Amino acid sequence: MYGLMAQKSSIISKIKYWIVNIPLKTELSWSSGKRTGSTRLICEITTTEGIKGYGETICLLDFVPTVFDKVVRPLGLGLNITDVELLSRKAEGAGYYHHKRALVFALSALEMAMWDARGKIAGLALNELWGGSYRKKVEICAYIYISDHNQLEKELIEYRNKGFKSFKLKVGLDPVQDVALVKKAREILGPGFNLRIDPNGAWTLATAKRMITKLAPYDLQYIEQPLPVENMIGAARLRKFSPIPICIDEGAYTLQETMNSIQMGTADVILADPHEAGGLWQCLKIGAVCEAAGIHIGMHSGGELGLTQAAYLHLAASMPNAKIALDTIYHLHTDDILKNRITFETGYADVPKGPGLGVEIDLEKLEAYRTDTITSAYLNPDKPDWFSEKPEF
Repeated sequence: MYGLMAQKSSIISKIKYWIVNIPLKTELSWSSGKRTGSTRLICEITTTEGIKGYGETICLLDFVPTVFDKVVRPLGLGLNITDVELLSRKAEGAGYYHHKRALVFALSALEMAMWDARGKIAGLALNELWGGSYRKKVEICAYIYISDHNQLEKELIEYRNKGFKSFKLKVGLDPVQDVALVKKAREILGPGFNLRIDPNGAWTLATAKRMITKLAPYDLQYIEQPLPVENMIGAARLRKFSPIPICIDEGAYTLQETMNSIQMGTADVILADPHEAGGLWQCLKIGAVCEAAGIHIGMHSGGELGLTQAAYLHLAASMPNAKIALDTIYHLHTDDILKNRITFETGYADVPKGPGLGVEIDLEKLEAYRTDTITSAYLNPDKPDWFSEKPEF
């Protein structure tokens, strides 16, 4: 059915969206607050031929549905599903070239849905539209938000026994604790496993230098975003100083920020995210720029549900330099919005093979998890007077 319609123009005739919240199995504490679940905006488009496409984006802050409803949705209605570049430029031209970080979250949900519908009409998986599957399986990183040593040991061993080869720790809560956690993790894992850490911009340049000196013996794969987003000069200085590779995440969200990061020499590794970049197409551009610069990329985890997890797998499958195991907390959710959840076997995930995203949405679950409240992953209700400072240490 889908392939027969490949030559027809397909106009977006209807756009619908849901705000959903899926709880996590356990609460996750990090340097910017506490996460109890993932709030996401899910978009459904319908074409004039009746084909539906679905997209997902991060929805941690109240402006996301507003921008989607007031800016992105009106601009998307009447567009051909192939017009992802035109949609992005029109949205920026609506004044959001001044406010890209407010735009990209909302924009990416519709853009993903357009790609999903396009793949369905063509009868091709997304990675097949983007040059084919460079890899059939994608490595997944075991993402651990734990500061208790006993629980840390338990989870590391469980993941290792399941076949995971890459591990990530959240740090930035306390410098002494951070060093002890990394030391403990390396002792448990032993050599031969990738171990990375993420302070989420909690360190000053001086603190980062001191921490790197203490952490250097533990053979870290990289340190992700050690300094605040804006401190690009500091990041470049730190990279020259550091024997541990430096990964830039929040500091290289958009295509232009990625180029700035590369030109300034801030990054050995860059994490891409279609929601932070403004869509899958922008993410592919970021991958190409990094490939030309000889930089490997991974994927940023922001509480992804099944649509985004599928998109990540297609992106990683199609980009040769996506050699970094994908960060994800997808499997830590109690449920999903898909009829069949994506599974991780021996530390890898298969790339979906169906047309478009290659996964099937569960409309009943969208309704069951619908919410009018955007639950933040920032701040901490248990500590009403606390807030994160960047940098804190």
